[in-house]
Amino acid sequence: MNASATRRRVVVTAPDTIEIHTAPVPSPERGEALVKLHVSGVCGTDKAGAHGEHAFFKPPYYPGHEVVGEVMAIGEGVDNVSAGDRVTAEPTLVCGHCKPCTTERENLCENLQFFGCGYREGGMADVFTVPADRLHPVPENFTTHQAALIEPLATPVHAVRLAGNLDGKAVAILGAGTIGLLLLAAARHNGARKIVMTDTLATKRELALRLGADAVIDAARSDLAQAIRWELGESADVVFDCVSIQPTVAAAIQMVVKGGTVVVVGGARKPITIDLPVVQEYQVRIQGATTYRAEDFHDATDIIASGAVDAADFITATFPLTRAAEAFAAITSGTEVKILVVAEDNDGERAQPQDGRP
Repeated sequence: MNASATRRRVVVTAPDTIEIHTAPVPSPERGEALVKLHVSGVCGTDKAGAHGEHAFFKPPYYPGHEVVGEVMAIGEGVDNVSAGDRVTAEPTLVCGHCKPCTTERENLCENLQFFGCGYREGGMADVFTVPADRLHPVPENFTTHQAALIEPLATPVHAVRLAGNLDGKAVAILGAGTIGLLLLAAARHNGARKIVMTDTLATKRELALRLGADAVIDAARSDLAQAIRWELGESADVVFDCVSIQPTVAAAIQMVVKGGTVVVVGGARKPITIDLPVVQEYQVRIQGATTYRAEDFHDATDIIASGAVDAADFITATFPLTRAAEAFAAITSGTEVKILVVAEDNDGERAQPQDGRP
């Protein structure tokens, strides 16, 4: 690529300020690949980061961690990908030598950096560099929209793995946003017998039913825990909390009493309290879940390939790179499921924003 070439890249310069900057195209350093953007998802982490509310990174930063693209060039020492490969990124950038990294828990790396979340590069750019060992090949028969769901689905896959065997279990999922709906697929894939979901939006509850939930409940109900137990016909064996605020965690503990597991999946933004005597006396397990490992990317790819997740059910709006600010604004509405920022020359599968803008 011409050394004088430039790229456009999205920058969150301050809370709720999304700009497009022009910068030189970087050359891949040793161990890196230069990747041309196809699509980059916008998620709850991006929403929190853009608002300046994320616990671990603040503006200014370069967003875009749910990325799919094409390798354009590779640096020295790269042998796992080649120019022309279509890839998706595992954005956890790990050191490889700390205790978690050497005990098969590299997502908890003690020296973790995160591509698109405070790192020097993000995927919302015409081209970007990323450590090549964090790239996964996309199956040839996958559409770009299918590929865009691999990283988001890997998070629920990892949460389900941490929960343990779900075969024949009664499960509740709190929150029917993107992660909650993907958790529905992951939990069902892993044998859950009955799944009840909650959300405050009727449209999200209806979608959850269409995608296979056995029952849905308005999350605004004051008797949420009792309603979940009634729908399940018993206590929940596992609750996946994709909201992770004080009321949902408290209700989740009541749903699993006695002896059940609460998996905290949603990105908690502030401390909460729990009823520790209940947790101890009734042997409730509180399990945190964060990001994923390579095995979760592989399993997510297999689930999508099986047809259990249809991209058309999830991707509800796309915006070209130059309108990234509108994509960030759209996620705050809560009405969309998955929003994508797309390269201007990659609109073959474009879903329109709900207001019909081109």
